[in-house]
Amino acid sequence: MIRFSDEGCGIPVDKLKKLGVPFYTTKENGTGLGLMVSYNIVENHKGNIHVISKVGKGTTFTISLPLSVSSKCLQPALQ
Repeated sequence: MIRFSDEGCGIPVDKLKKLGVPFYTTKENGTGLGLMVSYNIVENHKGNIHVISKVGKGTTFTISLPLSVSSKCLQPALQ
């Protein structure tokens, strides 16, 4: 789990619902593809992104990815 937090102005509920939607942006020169690509990468690795935001308080993004143990890690090292 990786968590990013700020103490910025927060994201209003109506905009929070649109995060990750292709071509949705609040930036004048934005493409609206950055978060969509990020969501897709995390989902392709069987993870998820959770966002909590309070206007006037800040925003927290939590990225959760599953823990995977390689079979090589389970075998004793050869001497």
